[in-house]
Amino acid sequence: MSDSEVQQFLSYTLSSEILSSRKNLGYHIVYRDGPFYPVNLLRKCCFATSDNAFVFLTDIDFLPMYGLYEYLKKSVSSMVLESSTKRYRLTFPKSKAELLSMLDMGTLFTFRYHVWTRGHAPTNYAKWRTATTPYRVQWELDFEPYIVVRRDVPEYDRRFVGFGWNKVSHIMELYAQGYEFVVLPNAFIVHMPHAPSFDIAKFRSSSQYRKCLKVLKTEFVRDISRRYGKQFSAEKKKLSR
Repeated sequence: MSDSEVQQFLSYTLSSEILSSRKNLGYHIVYRDGPFYPVNLLRKCCFATSDNAFVFLTDIDFLPMYGLYEYLKKSVSSMVLESSTKRYRLTFPKSKAELLSMLDMGTLFTFRYHVWTRGHAPTNYAKWRTATTPYRVQWELDFEPYIVVRRDVPEYDRRFVGFGWNKVSHIMELYAQGYEFVVLPNAFIVHMPHAPSFDIAKFRSSSQYRKCLKVLKTEFVRDISRRYGKQFSAEKKKLSR
């Protein structure tokens, strides 16, 4: 944030009747150093200031289902949540049954299935529709689920700024450490559509941006392979043991 943005943020939170009445929110101002959004530095701040043993790793543009907190407290391991994207002016689903009905009617759709299938394909949404018990899924390259984990997991890699692989790299390291991914049958979050971020716009428009990200991905994969003695690839989907 810049100084002016901090003042705008403070004015907004202080004037909001809902936010000003909350007693369980913490705000941490982080000043950006350079032109790229320090997304993983912000996540590091969240880990450092949380006083809970477990954390839910999600993004700000998702809304949790009703009762998600109580549901998650019943099972604490590395868990994957189903995610969907809503269309504008949509009533929020109050249950999994309502969510499935909206998916069938086309008022909701599976998150990013049409633009980035690999990001959530291992979750197996077809299986989730009828699942009544948790089920394990296999890690694949580019997997970036929203998960609940212990707070003492490895930190997000701060080299990833702006758009691209900031969550993928973290999930890859969890897998390298031996974490398993379990999908909860009755938990979901809903993505709130918004205009493309400044960083994703740069990724889409700049070949140099994409080249730099590719170099960083290769560097990260090399470091992970050396650290854990397992051979990863930035392109292949399998892990050689």
